[in-house]
Amino acid sequence: MKRFINTLKNIWNIKELRERILYTLALVLIYRVGSFVVIPGINPSDLAGLQDQTKDGVLGLLNMFSGGAFSNASIFALGIMPYITASIVMQLLTMIVPYFTKIQREGESGRRKINQMTRWLTIIVTIFQSFAYLANLRNQIGGATIYSITGSDSPNFINWVLPISILLTCGTLFVMWLGERITDKGIGNGISLLIMVGIVARLPFALFAEFASRMEDNAGQLVILFVELIVLLVVIMLCILLVQGTRRIPVQYAKRIIGNKQYGGARQYVPIKVNAAGVMPIILHKR
Repeated sequence: MKRFINTLKNIWNIKELRERILYTLALVLIYRVGSFVVIPGINPSDLAGLQDQTKDGVLGLLNMFSGGAFSNASIFALGIMPYITASIVMQLLTMIVPYFTKIQREGESGRRKINQMTRWLTIIVTIFQSFAYLANLRNQIGGATIYSITGSDSPNFINWVLPISILLTCGTLFVMWLGERITDKGIGNGISLLIMVGIVARLPFALFAEFASRMEDNAGQLVILFVELIVLLVVIMLCILLVQGTRRIPVQYAKRIIGNKQYGGARQYVPIKVNAAGVMPIILHKR
């Protein structure tokens, strides 16, 4: 523990690293605050149906990735998932379409072109998802009143659906921008960090709900809860070992004799990640 505290002190004493940490925390705070800002025209007390719908299943997974913004009908309801979808589509296109393959091989300029295309594709995906989200939202809140942005009680496509769709699209683009800023001036990969923050934000509520459900059951359930927490900790540790694990491939260099001296003949190792593909196969399988 003392060594861990000293490490944190050393990190904080480095000015550049301290500024990057504070910058990252500020952008993450903005992201979390925006997750609770409800879109105009919706009464937060009428979202019980949407919150029940997002407890499990695919919508529950989307709600977890967005840190609860999906069930809160917030301006960040769609989160970063449209950008993830667009990125996966572009990666597939670079493998099967010769035009995109050629662009990818252009080096840094090609990477910038691919990133720009990914942003435009994100806008298209977000627009379609925003219309679907609003249609599902109106269905879940039932007979509750939805107010148009003009103040009337009869919202239609012009005075509510279209402007709110634009708002949701801008919210996703803003989250995407936050992720890119964190990557450039913060710590780590910004997109991955925002996804992690969204998942971790739901963890205390999940643990509290599990604890409450165990307390309502018969005696001995706290022991089961304790066992579940231990299993969860073990799974996290195994995931970290799998991600960080590498296999050392031995490489033997041939000996060379130049004059009266001998060079080479050294034995080195090439580290190969055990899970080089990461979570991409899982994401593609789910989709």
